[in-house]
Amino acid sequence: MTAPEPTPECELCEAAKITEWFYEDDTCWVADCEVCDVPMVVWKFHGNEPPESEVEHMLARLGSVADDRLGLDGWSFDRVMRQIPDHFHAHARDPNWWFRRFGRK
Repeated sequence: MTAPEPTPECELCEAAKITEWFYEDDTCWVADCEVCDVPMVVWKFHGNEPPESEVEHMLARLGSVADDRLGLDGWSFDRVMRQIPDHFHAHARDPNWWFRRFGRK
């Protein structure tokens, strides 16, 4: 399978280094999500259905970062692509992410 080419209009294809990045290779990158402030992994190719072997690789990389940042067993995968449904990405969410990010201080 040939990977889809990046799309200039896609924010995830742009891969702007706005937040801290923790990992990058030829398949994906892992950084803090600009919106949610939790680790997320992004496929380097535009599309929402990467090969399963690449999904496994990406989730493993995200899991390693999440363990370091949020603690072992302190998070779960969220693979729902809400705001950008046409480009594969997944988040590692801790139980308090919403309140930490959007709650009152």
